[in-house]
Amino acid sequence: MKIVKIASLGCPSCIIMNKVINQIKSEYDIEIEEYDYDFDDISKFNAGKIMPVFIFYKDDKEITRLIGEHKKEEFINIIEGK
Repeated sequence: MKIVKIASLGCPSCIIMNKVINQIKSEYDIEIEEYDYDFDDISKFNAGKIMPVFIFYKDDKEITRLIGEHKKEEFINIIEGK
């Protein structure tokens, strides 16, 4: 599984979610691709304006998105397919 993370340096919710993403990275064998909303070309992701955006891919196909602040358990449920 791969997660694309789109965040902004000045976004308080993005900073809060860094802790969750770091925990997920340490507990699961998943790839996390990070993009900066302000500096990277993210047009292909159709991310909108609410940050952060987490796009989950399985076999190179988008399966779902989480937008804004979420609990670690929500990430785990998606990763484990619950």
